[in-house]
Amino acid sequence: MAVDPRNTSRRCPKCGHIAKENRPAQEKFHCVACGHNAHADTVGAVNVLRAGLVRREAAPA
Repeated sequence: MAVDPRNTSRRCPKCGHIAKENRPAQEKFHCVACGHNAHADTVGAVNVLRAGLVRREAAPA
């Protein structure tokens, strides 16, 4: 299932804050709002998974 990948590596999986500053380095994620730290690939994967689950549960048009 395709999901919109925009901001998936910039959105905090803990608080939802989106900012380019959340990615201080290619592989690092540090949320400037809540302080959550993780590997950027993990953050992106969690956000893509959540977006896919939302799409799967959405009612058909």
